Amino acid sequence: MLIEIESDYGLWSLVVIHSLIFIVFAFSFATPRSARDWRSFGAFAAFLVALFSEMYGFPLTIYLLSGWLGSRYPEIDFLAHDAGHLLEVMFGWGDNPHMGPFHLASYVLIAGGFILLARSWGILYEAQRRRELATSGPYRRIRHPQYAGFIMIMTGFLLQWPTLVTLAMFPILVYMYLRLARREEHHALAEFGEAYQRYAACTPRFMPWFGTRALARDGA
Repeated sequence: MLIEIESDYGLWSLVVIHSLIFIVFAFSFATPRSARDWRSFGAFAAFLVALFSEMYGFPLTIYLLSGWLGSRYPEIDFLAHDAGHLLEVMFGWGDNPHMGPFHLASYVLIAGGFILLARSWGILYEAQRRRELATSGPYRRIRHPQYAGFIMIMTGFLLQWPTLVTLAMFPILVYMYLRLARREEHHALAEFGEAYQRYAACTPRFMPWFGTRALARDGA
């Protein structure tokens, strides 16, 4: 007699729907134009597909760690969807993971990342169209808000639903965005010269300055 084990996974239609929603949403803000843009966006899209494949399709991470998870948390049913919020389970918020600190922080990071993308790409597009240096909006605080936005979104999803695949992809993608940022800086330096040097000297690459250093910059 076969015993059917209930599982909240195998919902591949949700994998497709959620992947398309977030990919199209990000695409509407960060419309790729060059081959370099497409590479960075494609890597981000692959991250989302890998994430939602484990979130709704097949929980590869839970399967690979099932022995350790089962011995450490014998009372948890890891075939239940909520148990996939591993950080909340490990730190004692498994009963209501959607209200746990990691999950709430993920909402802030994901929303903040998309807002940053929405505010930065329009400014960058107009600056490129006019062949000017983008220095307004988010570009006033950091030199690469578009890549910072992607990193914020990925970090948020990792807090919400960490997987072995996306954890392995994350540093690779961050390194890719860092390389793309440096290439863009070389092109901007060649095109704008001293104006870009002054801008780069007082504007950090990814993380905005705070405190006295930020005040000194604004007063400059």
